[in-house]
Amino acid sequence: MDDAAINGIKDVGSISYKALNMARSLVKPGAKLIDVAEKLEGYLREQGYGCAFPLNLSINSEAAHYTPTLGDTKEFSEQDVVKVDFGAAKDGMLGDCAFTIDLSGEYGKLVESTDLALEAAISKVRAGAEVREIGRAIAEVIGSHGFKPIRNLGGHGVGKHDLHAEIFIPNFDNGDTTTLQEGQVIAIEPFATTSNGKGVVNDSDTFEIYGFIEAMPVRSQNARSVLAEIATKYPSEPFAVRWLSNVIPSKFGLYAAIRELLVAGAIESYPMLVEAAGGIVSQSEKELLVTKDACEILTK
Repeated sequence: MDDAAINGIKDVGSISYKALNMARSLVKPGAKLIDVAEKLEGYLREQGYGCAFPLNLSINSEAAHYTPTLGDTKEFSEQDVVKVDFGAAKDGMLGDCAFTIDLSGEYGKLVESTDLALEAAISKVRAGAEVREIGRAIAEVIGSHGFKPIRNLGGHGVGKHDLHAEIFIPNFDNGDTTTLQEGQVIAIEPFATTSNGKGVVNDSDTFEIYGFIEAMPVRSQNARSVLAEIATKYPSEPFAVRWLSNVIPSKFGLYAAIRELLVAGAIESYPMLVEAAGGIVSQSEKELLVTKDACEILTK
C-alpha cells in the first residue's frame, strides 16, 4: 500500500469513527431507528463521503445486518442491547467499526467482554501473526467472562471497494495458520452471546441490505428504473432499500422492484443475522493497519 492509499484509509477510518460515535447520544429509549440512521448517514454525505454500508442497528439477539426499512417506525426500548456498526467510503477506501450500547443496564459484562476481547486481539496483531492466535485471544477473554464467542462470525480483510477481503479472522482458534502481512488492512470484530445462546448465528428472513451484481434484463419499468439508480449510485458498496425511495416512493412498488431484481440475479441480499438460540449478542470492532511489529488503529 503506497503513501496515498495509507493516507486515504486513515482519513476514511477517522471519519468513520466520528460518525459512529454520534450514535452514543442518539441511541436512547424512544428514539426512532430511522432517525438515527438518517442522521449518521447524512453526516457522512455532508462531509463529502459515502457509506461503506448502510448503518447497522441490530438489537438483542440480532447480531448484524439490520438497517431501518423505508418508513420504519421502530423505536429503541429500555430493554435493548444495540449493536451499532458503520463505516465511511471514499475513492474505494472503506471504514468499518462498531460498538454495543446497553440501554437495559443488564448486560454490561457482556458488552465489556467484547470490548476486552478486542483489546486482547489487537495486542496480538503484527506481521506474521497467525489468525488462529487472534481468535484464541478473543475466545479466551469472552469465555473468562462466562459468555460464548459467535463462532461463525469474525473479522476480515478490507480492500479497495471490498469490505470483506482476502482473509478471515475467527473469534476462536479454528486452526487456521494464515498469517497477517505488513501493510494489510483488517477489521477485527469479536461477537459474544450469553450462556444460553448457541454461539452461532443463522440467516433470518429480514432483508434490507443488498449489493449490485450486474445489469440484467428485467420486465417492469419500476425494476429497470431502480436498477439504473443502483448501477449509477451504488455499483460497489452495499445499499439500503430505503435509499431508493427517490426512484419509487411507494413502499410496495419499491420492494416489488427489489424482488424482481433479486430473482433476475442483478442484486444479492445480505440477510439479518440472528443468534441461533435467541441469546443476546454484543459486538466490538476496529479497523487496523498491520505493521511489522504491531498495528495502527485506523478507526479512532
